[in-house]
Amino acid sequence: MSALRTYMNLTAMKIKDLCESERPREKLLAEGAGRLSNGELLAVLLRSGNHNSSAVELAQQLLGICDGKLCNLFNMDSGRMCALPGIGTGKAATVLAAFELGRRFMHEESVSGKKPVVTARGVFEIMLPRLKGLRHEECWVLLLNDSCYLIRSVRLSSGGGRATVVDVRQVLRMALDNCASGIILVHNHPSGNPRPSEADKKQTAQLHKAASACGLQLMDHVVISDDCFFSFAEERVAGMV
Repeated sequence: MSALRTYMNLTAMKIKDLCESERPREKLLAEGAGRLSNGELLAVLLRSGNHNSSAVELAQQLLGICDGKLCNLFNMDSGRMCALPGIGTGKAATVLAAFELGRRFMHEESVSGKKPVVTARGVFEIMLPRLKGLRHEECWVLLLNDSCYLIRSVRLSSGGGRATVVDVRQVLRMALDNCASGIILVHNHPSGNPRPSEADKKQTAQLHKAASACGLQLMDHVVISDDCFFSFAEERVAGMV
């Protein structure tokens, strides 16, 4: 019984009971955010636990629901977060806001260098921060000037998980309105396999033909997964050559 009582006392330990070097917030300030585990960083956001668990333990419980994967936590809605005792709407909003800030930071970093977009790898690096971890398909268009510098990136559509539709006239009108000369189509495959479907190939061929008729160039169609990509131009898929 004494061993059980000791265990229960330890698991009920609050963050204030930890030595200062072990408290996530103090550790972050003293050693930098990079020294903290995912659970400790999440605990900093949560700030407090509940009457049974510390913020660190609550963070571990939340990560446990997500199988320890941040991409699953990113896709978790606020309602499911709030179902965990100790997480209310305020804590859920803080976590979701942190993820969105991180996503925007990564996108800002990827385009701030103002380098011309001339490779599929470059497209992948620009768009991965926006598309990584999504469980549905999104289709984007990158509009480029004569020197292949990015003028604007626009989300065209957001699908329900298996497919997304491209409105060719919308893409062409957008390119002409922004004085673009080059177009790159980008969409993601949540399945993890970036190889294009027959529908992807058909839509690409249609857009390539329509763009050429308007004096525009469809430079590539890049299909992105979380850790790889497929380039229509580099693979010389019919309709792009």
